[in-house]
Amino acid sequence: MNKKYRRCIIAGNWKMNRTPSQVRGFVEELRGAMPASLRGCSVVLCVPATHLHALSSLRSRRIAVGAQNVSEFESGAHTGEISAEMLRDLDVRYCIVGHSERRQDNHETDKMVSAKVCALLDKGITPIICVGETLEQRERELTLEHIAYQVKAALSGLNAEQVRRCVIAYEPVWAIGTGRTATAGQAEEVCYAIREMLRTRYGALISRKVSILYGGSMNGDNCAELLAQPDIDGGLIGGASLRSGEFAKIVAAGCAE
Repeated sequence: MNKKYRRCIIAGNWKMNRTPSQVRGFVEELRGAMPASLRGCSVVLCVPATHLHALSSLRSRRIAVGAQNVSEFESGAHTGEISAEMLRDLDVRYCIVGHSERRQDNHETDKMVSAKVCALLDKGITPIICVGETLEQRERELTLEHIAYQVKAALSGLNAEQVRRCVIAYEPVWAIGTGRTATAGQAEEVCYAIREMLRTRYGALISRKVSILYGGSMNGDNCAELLAQPDIDGGLIGGASLRSGEFAKIVAAGCAE
C-alpha cells in the first residue's frame, strides 16, 4: 500500500449468504473487533440487495454500505433489477461490478460492465470493478493481456476525473473460493501492470490516486504479506468477510503503517 497517495479499502463481499436479520449482530461484533482508529482505511460491506436496508439503517460511520450488483438501466421494465438511483437512496457508497461469478453465471459482458460503471458514477457511487484471469489464461501466459483488455473495456468512454473515482479489484478467477491464493509477487505483478496501464492512458496523477484491491481467498493469515505490496491498496474479501473476527484482522492489517 501507498497511503501517501491513496486510501486503503477493505471490502467484504458476502455473496449470497446470511439474512437481513443477521446484519445488526454481525456489525456489532465487527465494530467491537476492529481497531479503534482506522487510520486511512475504509471498511465496506457489500451485502445482498435484501440486506441493504438493514445495513443502511445502522448508519455506521465506520462501515460503508456496499452493493453487489446494479442494473445498467436507469429505470423501466427490467423486472428484478436494481438501479443506481435505488442504491443511492439506501446510502450505498460502493458497488461491485463485473465479478467473475456474474460474468459466468449471468453472462455479463464487458459492454454491460462499462454501462454499470457509468450508471454508478452518475449517481455518485464508487464502482469496484473486478477483473481477473482463468487458470487456463494464466498457464498460457495471457494474464496481463486479458486484464488490460478488461480494465480498458470497463473504463471505456470515461474521462480522467471519472477514472479517479473508480476502484479496481484484481481477482484471479482460479483463486476465488478455491482456497488457492496468488502469491504476493503474482498479485503485485498484475496490480503494478494495471497501474502502469492507467498511467499511460490517464497520466501519473490519476494512476497514483486509483485504489487497486486484491481478491481471491485473502484471509487473516495471508493479508499482511499481500497488503505490504506497493500496488495493492486493500482487499475484496469473500469467505473471510463472513467471520467478524477474521475480517477485523484484515482491517487491522489495512490500518497498519
